[in-house]
Amino acid sequence: MSEKATLNYNGKSFELPVVEGTENEHGLDISTLRKDSGLVTLDYGYLNTGSTKSAITFVDGEKGILRYRGYSIEDLAEKATFPETAWLLIYGELPTQEQLGHFRTLLTENALLHENLLHFFREMPPSAHPMGILSSIVNAVGLFTPRFYDDENIASAFELTTAGLISKIRTIAAFAYKASIGEPFVYPEAERSYCSNFLNMMFSSKARPYHPDPIMERALNTLLIVHADHEQNCSTSTVRMVGSSQANLYASICAGICALWGPLHGGANQAVLETLLRIQQSGMTIEQVMDKAKDKKDPFRLSGFGHRVYKSYDPRAKVLKKLMYQVFEREHVHDPLLDIAIKLEEAALKDDYFIARKLYPNVDFYSGILYRAMGIPTNMLTVMFAIGRLPGWIAHWKEMHDDPNSKINRPRQIYTGYTERPWIDRDKR
Repeated sequence: MSEKATLNYNGKSFELPVVEGTENEHGLDISTLRKDSGLVTLDYGYLNTGSTKSAITFVDGEKGILRYRGYSIEDLAEKATFPETAWLLIYGELPTQEQLGHFRTLLTENALLHENLLHFFREMPPSAHPMGILSSIVNAVGLFTPRFYDDENIASAFELTTAGLISKIRTIAAFAYKASIGEPFVYPEAERSYCSNFLNMMFSSKARPYHPDPIMERALNTLLIVHADHEQNCSTSTVRMVGSSQANLYASICAGICALWGPLHGGANQAVLETLLRIQQSGMTIEQVMDKAKDKKDPFRLSGFGHRVYKSYDPRAKVLKKLMYQVFEREHVHDPLLDIAIKLEEAALKDDYFIARKLYPNVDFYSGILYRAMGIPTNMLTVMFAIGRLPGWIAHWKEMHDDPNSKINRPRQIYTGYTERPWIDRDKR
């Protein structure tokens, strides 16, 4: 017999079913609360609200656990490729050799953009942020693509649409970068891997041949994997909410990109690099930085520490810290920002203020430094986040779309404005 919780209000008792997840998570089903009691819940930021049931990603913030479809982020980062991880998230199982080969073929064959889209890049203002360009072009791509749910073979058409989006987003990102620096576009090449193709489109030119370093290629693969999904975050919830209105996949992904653009979400890795640069340029000591970070009256904010979900060390940050040492040692690269970051982490892990508030390094703390080592410009960091997160967005859109219980999202509110009042004629205001 399922457990229930009892709510006592206004002399009446209301039973709320307890819902249990596969990882022993428990929640209250309040779907009939308003109908039965007239009450709604108020939860700023949805800190305690489960908006859906999902079988895609599991996060345990207390223990520092992250799993995609049951597979640990540590195993995936070490053993998987990004296309393999994308398939896993979207379709629920690791692909067979045949499925993976087919998916890679689709990625290769669908990397090009329609030629009519190319003038968009050249007409964008030079100061346009790459995320604005990315969201605009992704939405435009949808205009050149038939709606897959109008196709007789929906499954096959969805697979083609999915591969097209995952493939084209790296082309859009690279073209946006090339346009911003006034260089001609470099087109994708069929013989290259997903990550090698992106790096080549970003950094190669006829006057400056570029040969992607296998170490950097592997680092990019890992960075994309650790960003691929993180359950019901702001951008993923946005994709689900927009998709719940039956908006198409492109429009939903465009909305997710715009949500990710915010500095409190995807823009955090850029904020970390900018913070480290300010520390370097100011000449502040680590002790001074820590004091400023703990002073509530000081506007200074130490980006890269703490997380809404994780109350222990972010497992993605552990993966990236290990990767960072491998990249910098093998490439004999030295970055003064890395020295500052390491010293900050050492200080924070020993500081009572940070320990009491469970402020540990998060995924953004080291990702920006790794991208910087690849030559990715700071204003492109959120775009890199979007490329990695795309498979997760698609997986959640598909799960929401396939769920027969799915409804259009429509949160309630507690109204705090004026009660009814009489109209005032213009000459009396």
